[in-house]
Amino acid sequence: MGFFSPFFICVEDMVLEELLELTLVGMGYELVEIEQLSRGKLIRVFVDKEGGITIDDCVTISNHLSRLLTAENIDYGRLEVSSPGLDRPIKKESDFLRFAGEMIKLKLRVPVQGQRNFVGVLREVNDGILKLEVEGELFDLDMRNIGKARLVPKL
Repeated sequence: MGFFSPFFICVEDMVLEELLELTLVGMGYELVEIEQLSRGKLIRVFVDKEGGITIDDCVTISNHLSRLLTAENIDYGRLEVSSPGLDRPIKKESDFLRFAGEMIKLKLRVPVQGQRNFVGVLREVNDGILKLEVEGELFDLDMRNIGKARLVPKL
């Protein structure tokens, strides 16, 4: 019977994320998110670039990453490459800076003024504090308290 180490799994995920991040940046793309389902047998990679992602981009990335994962001996059953969609997740501080002025939806880990869910215009980010305008009121939110954040699609 094998030893289960949650730390070992996290290190593997971290190694995969770093490998994909470096590779995609070198190809001119941004790694937005990785999902691993069915014990790593399905790897779903969400990518973006200025101007958006095309089907041809996804095919190019998929072919390149398939060869990379094989060369790096990373066991997987299926690889999916996709755009993050109009409601793309916002995770890194650079994402928040990039999307200043856009409408976002976020969920806090710990409520602020009794509220965990906010929808408003992202005004700025300074020193880990996000300024969000909600119906004319400005909220200063600690980025460490943000559980999830997504763009609100413009339809």
